[in-house]
Amino acid sequence: MGNNGSTRGARKPSVKSSGSSSRKKPADGVGRRALLIGGGAVVAAGTAAVLVRDRVKRLWWQVPGVEKPRKPGELDYAGATWVAASEANWRRADRPDDFPVDRVIIHVTQGSFASAVRVFQDPAHQAATHYIVGQDGRVVQMIRELDVAYQAGNRAYNERGVGIEHEGFVDRPKDLTKAMYASSARLTASICARHGIPIDREHIIGHVEVPGTDHTDPGPHWDWDRYLELVRRAAAAPPVPSPSPSAKA
Repeated sequence: MGNNGSTRGARKPSVKSSGSSSRKKPADGVGRRALLIGGGAVVAAGTAAVLVRDRVKRLWWQVPGVEKPRKPGELDYAGATWVAASEANWRRADRPDDFPVDRVIIHVTQGSFASAVRVFQDPAHQAATHYIVGQDGRVVQMIRELDVAYQAGNRAYNERGVGIEHEGFVDRPKDLTKAMYASSARLTASICARHGIPIDREHIIGHVEVPGTDHTDPGPHWDWDRYLELVRRAAAAPPVPSPSPSAKA
């Protein structure tokens, strides 16, 4: 019934004599050439990682959720002076990374230059534009082009537009002075150059053309043909020097 107490040992594999000419291979059958190639890949990957890390360190502000560096009073347009609007009249953003900028929106203040500055500094006003242009041609920047101005009564147009107010009243053609047209045209040409905006009536529009608005500015006396021609001339002129971060009103 049993095996009579006998046991049979397991057969051991034969061992080749030490005189065998068989060449040893690296573990898992990986050849020397493969090791060399693999090592090169590791070095290349390490180099690539260092390059990526250095690029991220240089461009840290482009990482999602991280804003571009800012300085108080910094200008986007060299011909302007800085007067800050109330923070209640605009929204902090990081354009054009979060919203593409593809419109310039033309407004008329329905008041004086000083009154426009004053109401844009008033948190109860709940509206402002990026720039104001006076009848004498002076330009004030009140909101960075990075940020969204509450200007048009339409969220999408606010997020994608740069707004310019012009001193005067829509029913007084004398308010639209030669100095104002020329100064505003230089400003608009600069904005279009910075953001790649075409100089045409599809992309340079009046407040009245914003969907859902109840405003009529810049009004029937605004000369669009004249204005666009001035913008094109300004765009063809030599570039204006970069603005000084410390330039203020």
